[in-house]
Amino acid sequence: MRASALPILQCGLAAGLAWWFATEVVGHTRPFFAPIAAVVSLGLSLGARMRRSVELVCGVTVGIGIGDLLIALIGTGAWQITLVVTLAMGTAVLIGSGPIFSMQAGTSAVLVATLLPPGDAAGFERMVDALVGGLVGIAVVAVVPTHPVRRARRDAAGILSTAGEVLQLVADGLIANDPKPIEKALRKARATQSAIDSLRSNLSGGKEISRISPLYWGTRARLARLTATADPIDNAMRNIRVLARRSLSLVRDDEILDPRLVDEIEKLSHALDVLRRMILAEPGEQPDQAEAARVLRSAASGMKPDLVEGAGISATVVFAQIRSLIVDLLRVAGLERISAIATLPPTVPKPAYRPDV
Repeated sequence: MRASALPILQCGLAAGLAWWFATEVVGHTRPFFAPIAAVVSLGLSLGARMRRSVELVCGVTVGIGIGDLLIALIGTGAWQITLVVTLAMGTAVLIGSGPIFSMQAGTSAVLVATLLPPGDAAGFERMVDALVGGLVGIAVVAVVPTHPVRRARRDAAGILSTAGEVLQLVADGLIANDPKPIEKALRKARATQSAIDSLRSNLSGGKEISRISPLYWGTRARLARLTATADPIDNAMRNIRVLARRSLSLVRDDEILDPRLVDEIEKLSHALDVLRRMILAEPGEQPDQAEAARVLRSAASGMKPDLVEGAGISATVVFAQIRSLIVDLLRVAGLERISAIATLPPTVPKPAYRPDV
C-alpha cells in the first residue's frame, strides 16, 4: 500500500481533473469516459504511461471509426457485433499496437454497435474524452510525479539482498553436505523473476517521468546508471540459479569439493551486501561503485583453476558459474564487461582478454 499510495493519488486526481476539464472547458454534459481514460492511462504501474495514453486514444478512434462505418451499412445485432469487434481488434493488432489499443478498439466498437446510433455525436465526444483523459493523466504525472529512481532502486536492492541470502544458503548446504539449504536457496532464486520484471517496469516509468517532469530532470544521469545495472542483475540471478542447481547435484552425488570454493561463495554473499548498500546509497555516500568493485576484485583474485583440479563435473560447473557471476556483479558496480573479465585469473594459456591480475 505504501508503494502504491502515490500512484493511487495520481489516478484519483487525474480522474477528477479530467471530469472537470471535459465538462467545464470542453462542454460535454456526461463525459464519463474522460476520468476512465485518465485512470486507465495511469494505472498503478509506472511503466509506459505515455504509451498507454496513446494506445487508449488510438484504440477508441479505431473502434468508433470502424463501428460507425459498418453499423451504418449493416445495422445492429449479434452477428454485426461479432463482425465489428473482430475487424476493429484485428485492425489494431495489424497496426502493431499493445493490449490497451486492441481492447479499447474492441470495446469502443461494441459501444457503437449497441448504444450509439450510427453518425451520433456521442462517438466523437468519446474520442475527445479519451484524449482529455490521456492528456490530463500525463499532466498529473508531470506536476505530481513519483520519484523516478526510488522504486527501481528499492527493487534492485531487494534482488541483490535475495541473491546474497541464496549464496549463503548454498554455502551452508555445501559445508554441511546437506541438500535442504540448497533446495531452499533454489526456491528463493527462482522466485525473483517477478522482482526483476518490476525493476524493468519501474526503470521504464522512471525514464518517462524524468523526461516529462521538470522536478526530476536532474535525475537522468543517476537513472541511466541504475538502468545499466538491470541486465547484469538479471544475468547474475540466472547464473545463481544454475550455481544452486549444480551445487544440489554436487551434494546429492557426494562429490568432492575444495573448501576454498565454498569460501568464494561466502565472499560473494558478503560482496552482494556491499552492492545492495551501494544501490541504496545517496550520491557521495559510501559504499560507492569503487568500494563495491574493490570487494568484488578481492573475490575474483581467488578464482584460480587449481580450485577444481581433479574435480568432478558439478564442481567445475559451480566454479565456472562463480566466475560468470563475478563478471555480472562487477558490471553492476560500474565496470565494463572486458574490464570485469580481466579481474579473473586466466584458465587457459592464451585468454581472449588479457588478465589484469
